[in-house]
Amino acid sequence: MALDKMTLGTAPDSWGVWHADDPVQTPWQRYLDEAVRAGYAWTELGPYGYLPTDPARLRDELDARGLKVAGQTGFAALHRPGTFDEAMAAQRPILELIVAMGARHFIYLPELYRDDITGEHLEPYDLSADGWRSLVDGVSRMGRIMAEEYGVRLVFHPHADSHVDTQERVYRFLDDTDPRYVSTCLDVGHIAYCGGDNLAIIDRYPDRIGYVHLKQASPEIIAQVEKESLSFAEAVRRGAMVEPPAGVPDMPPVLDALGALDRELFAVVEQDLYPCTPDVPLPIATRTREYFNGLGLGPRPSIH
Repeated sequence: MALDKMTLGTAPDSWGVWHADDPVQTPWQRYLDEAVRAGYAWTELGPYGYLPTDPARLRDELDARGLKVAGQTGFAALHRPGTFDEAMAAQRPILELIVAMGARHFIYLPELYRDDITGEHLEPYDLSADGWRSLVDGVSRMGRIMAEEYGVRLVFHPHADSHVDTQERVYRFLDDTDPRYVSTCLDVGHIAYCGGDNLAIIDRYPDRIGYVHLKQASPEIIAQVEKESLSFAEAVRRGAMVEPPAGVPDMPPVLDALGALDRELFAVVEQDLYPCTPDVPLPIATRTREYFNGLGLGPRPSIH
């Protein structure tokens, strides 16, 4: 596998962080310290507000630990017509922080149709024609603004319990968005969880793979999801996301296909562990880094 152009990183999600402020989560100082102890040199910033949002303070905290920033996530619900201006305004502080940290990726997380804590159905499974058009046009427009005003690439994260989850819906989304301004954050665990084929997506849209989240899903929990119609939140609580090589997809073929793209890519370990006790994440993160190192994937000194 030619993985010399891929850069391994981690994310607060692998320490059980889903929210900016939640008493059950790992404190941010501990996350940064343990990310370094686990052997990572690159990190995402997680939900906006989890880590310090003052650029000078955040830079000091990162520099003190030798950490660099791959990107940051942000939520938007552009499938709701008429919400673009409000959604774009909400992303601007995130974009400013991304740029201040020298990063170039905004990972767009879509609004879920089920509550990410209770699993309650909040919206229908399928979008209306107007809702879909609002989503794809809005994401393309947002991506253009991010590129032109900030020099940041929007990478859209297909996500379980969202309107872009299955392989077919990922295909439709990529077909209907502007390739100049929208790539995908290929979360290989979410694709597998939703029954998709990561290799087929990479093969069909090689130029649209702009960022990668690495995780594996448990086939046993996937079977429970299908049998009991579980929400993603409940599935995570049951242990849906597992450290490699215990789950799906099989990582070596996926990394081989990504390496064959022959371009710089971040590959960020993002194993959903919410909620978890404080001592759980570090050993898992360390073993996971060692696993990927063993496959030839590791940190590189610089990437843009």
